[in-house]
Amino acid sequence: MRAALLMDPGLVPFVFDAGARSRLTELLEIPWDAATSAAGIPDPSGVELLIAGWGATPAGPDELAAFTRLRAVVHWGGGIGWLDEQAAGRGIPISTAKAANAIPVAEFTHALITLAAKDAFWLSRQYIAEQRFIAREAAAPRAGLYGTTIGIVGASAIGTLVMRKLRDNEVQVLLYDPYASAEDAAALGAELVDDLVGLAARCDVLSIHAPEMPSTVGMVSAAVLAALRDGATVINTARGPLIDQDALVAELQRGRLRAILDVTDPDPLPAGHPLYTLPNVFLTPHLAGSMGVELRRLGAATLAEIERVVAGEPFAHPAP
Repeated sequence: MRAALLMDPGLVPFVFDAGARSRLTELLEIPWDAATSAAGIPDPSGVELLIAGWGATPAGPDELAAFTRLRAVVHWGGGIGWLDEQAAGRGIPISTAKAANAIPVAEFTHALITLAAKDAFWLSRQYIAEQRFIAREAAAPRAGLYGTTIGIVGASAIGTLVMRKLRDNEVQVLLYDPYASAEDAAALGAELVDDLVGLAARCDVLSIHAPEMPSTVGMVSAAVLAALRDGATVINTARGPLIDQDALVAELQRGRLRAILDVTDPDPLPAGHPLYTLPNVFLTPHLAGSMGVELRRLGAATLAEIERVVAGEPFAHPAP
């Protein structure tokens, strides 16, 4: 089977280590020179398998039409917005590594929830600034994860993994997801709440895991933020536009809430934005997803799907 790589060429050795490249060479006729554009792939008419990933530019109908023998697309990233829906219309199976990429995001989020509940970020800043003994109970009488209420927005692959991790933490978990049932939530140790404002009013930590789409942009609105308890923490490892960012900044400037943001709107923020310097904000540069050695997990997931293609088996992780 002839394959082609559609991705950032610089990421090839990070995603596919020597062992994975050796196995793929056994399975496929594959040149290891990646292209970022479908138009840049030599002789697309002979390509049967497209291995795609981050850095791929959008592939429209005209570009895909040149892949006359294409049998499958394996994407080692999550979303496939770069791929024209014509591929699905042609009945071409598409796989993504969304489930594999959810793992580090869930691990990161669970760590942030734990540290936020412990007041670790804010006590660290106080300790560094004052350089003296900090009386913990006096400085942070509500610190600690035990018995807290965690609100999860979205039972996505990541949100689901986060809830599973929280089951061992003796916390109350609330879930807002219009597509989930009470039974779904209960199976994850959570209580389904059908009103996001009502959920926010009960939370110590609000963690966002919904996908970005027209119906979810701004869903964490000024009303939702206003309903949060004083001192509550907002964590966003999903997408920046899901939060009304102006309303969040206003709440933070009043000192009423705290925020831990791995994503913003825009992402990255422009220089001088108040979120960079507010003392009750902890910013990270969109690092929750797979990075460094974690990229090898995406490569391993991709290799497993390619093994299935070669064996004539259906994908384990087909795209919707």
